[in-house]
Amino acid sequence: MHSRRDLTPMKAFFDRTLNSFLGHSPLWYKWTILLFLAINPVLIQLPEIGHTVAGWALIGEFIFTLAMALKCYPLQPGGLLAVEAVAIGMTSPERVYDEILHNFPVILLLMFMVAAIYFLKDLLLFCFTRLLLGVRSKALLSLLFCLSGAVLSAFLDALTVTAVIITVSSGFYAIYHRVASGKSSHHEHNHLDDTKVAQNERANLEQFRAFLRSLMMHGAVGTALGGVCTLVGEPQNLLIAHAADWSFAEFLLRVSPVSMPVLAVGLATCYLLERTHKFGYGETMPPRIREVLSAYDIDQNAARTPRQWHAIWVQGLMGIVLILGLVFHVAEVGLIGLMVIVLVTSATGITEESRIGPAFEESLPFTALLIVFFAVVAVIHDQHLFEPFIDYVLAMDPTLQPRMLYVANGLLSAISDNVFVATIYIGEVKRALLAGEISRELFDTLAVAINTGTNIPSVATPNGQAAFLFLLTSALAPLIRLSYGRMVWMALPYTLTMSVTGFIALSAL
Repeated sequence: MHSRRDLTPMKAFFDRTLNSFLGHSPLWYKWTILLFLAINPVLIQLPEIGHTVAGWALIGEFIFTLAMALKCYPLQPGGLLAVEAVAIGMTSPERVYDEILHNFPVILLLMFMVAAIYFLKDLLLFCFTRLLLGVRSKALLSLLFCLSGAVLSAFLDALTVTAVIITVSSGFYAIYHRVASGKSSHHEHNHLDDTKVAQNERANLEQFRAFLRSLMMHGAVGTALGGVCTLVGEPQNLLIAHAADWSFAEFLLRVSPVSMPVLAVGLATCYLLERTHKFGYGETMPPRIREVLSAYDIDQNAARTPRQWHAIWVQGLMGIVLILGLVFHVAEVGLIGLMVIVLVTSATGITEESRIGPAFEESLPFTALLIVFFAVVAVIHDQHLFEPFIDYVLAMDPTLQPRMLYVANGLLSAISDNVFVATIYIGEVKRALLAGEISRELFDTLAVAINTGTNIPSVATPNGQAAFLFLLTSALAPLIRLSYGRMVWMALPYTLTMSVTGFIALSAL
């Protein structure tokens, strides 16, 4: 029999292991993840329904890790769930690899396009500072952020646009937080640490956080409004256009009866939210912070050397090259981003590895998280979790199929990956077309329903759209206190108004 003294080292080892597990996450969170890992192998053993139950449990558990992103970055707990799913046979390494290959353009985009934006941040901060300081009406400023996100996302990828507004907002926050903490631009500063913020600045800081949260949400929703409109707006749009054999112009025209009313309603929702101060919107920029940003802007302009102005002009030129490359789709989006990195760094003299490396710090953790997400998608595919929804919709009356497909796509995209949902549905619809089960006219309408269904209602949750998830897991989210729950709450009015508008517009086709 072991004595109490014998057990003491074992207990100490166990305590150290638990303390190290998932770092500084709350103890209740650690035990919850361990519980998930313990019950999944049990669920999969249930007779007949084990794999289905375990599959849906895994989806719920993974969504939990996303919802608790501010407690622990989802890569580690989500990755543990994905590793276990492969280990217990819910999917295979080969299936995960296939999902990664299928979505490799998105991975390239994250690796290089987001990093390319880092090298354009001086230009972006310069331009958006002009916008922020030049427009005093919060309602008008919000409309401009939302509209800018929509216009840019129609020609750039939504993740790229989201990276832009994250960079801008992070710059605004860093400028003020440093001043409020009594630091100069030459001092090292931790923007997560509020202990150094002067007491008389704390109320302004909270108001500024609310101000930036609302702008970020308006901008993020704008990426969805524009992303639905064009062939290059979202990754799944390319998949749908390829299956339907639509050109850029045809895609734009076929989707416009739904996308244009949704855009108008989305912008109207933005304006009303700012006017009514509901759902966390309507907060203005404190005069003190406007003074700080204005003073900083004046100092920066006065202190800029000819070399720095040259860099801004080079970045502006490369921005034009970037847009033209994306509009004409001269290469995969990620490769265009890599080209911009090479051109900007070469022209501005950034040749040291230590100056290039930080550009990838924001994107690579999320890239790794997306790989984990693809593993969960592989489970969904192997366990056929969505097949009942697909079979049910395609068995309905053809006149009802577009609306039901829109609803089914919207609901599934809100809890899963909209690229995956679109891929599954457009594949099934294309199969029905080739088999002669539906007409070409109905196929085109169903393709529009799939496109709008995966793009519009999916704004309901961060896991519905990669751009929203990118924002939630970015370094900016904890700075402005943007949690999963708060994002869902702030997106709710947009979800309702835009989804209903899309449903009505689709019914008129």
